[in-house]
Amino acid sequence: MSSDTTARDGATAESDTYVHRPDGPAVGGDGSEPEATGFGSRGWVLVGVVALCFLVVPGAVYLVPSLPAMAGLPYLAAMLALPMLPALALGLVAVWSMTAATRGDD
Repeated sequence: MSSDTTARDGATAESDTYVHRPDGPAVGGDGSEPEATGFGSRGWVLVGVVALCFLVVPGAVYLVPSLPAMAGLPYLAAMLALPMLPALALGLVAVWSMTAATRGDD
């Protein structure tokens, strides 16, 4: 990048040079700032499922390890199924939120 605004033949060439103007208008089709919309409902559902998967289910396994046995599940089956359920829920919610986002649903 060059700060020189003269072309090789001595004429000024505004179109060939890049000048960064930080106080200029925002880059966009109409020159306006994009509006911040936040997470939306899909984002909050995703946050809730992440909290469930990473905090609630492991906390329940750690604090009450006999809970699956009280439900009638053998220990090995419970230790295989308990991590699979939150992983499945997280995957389904992630796919749901991304497909809804690419379709443009609000």
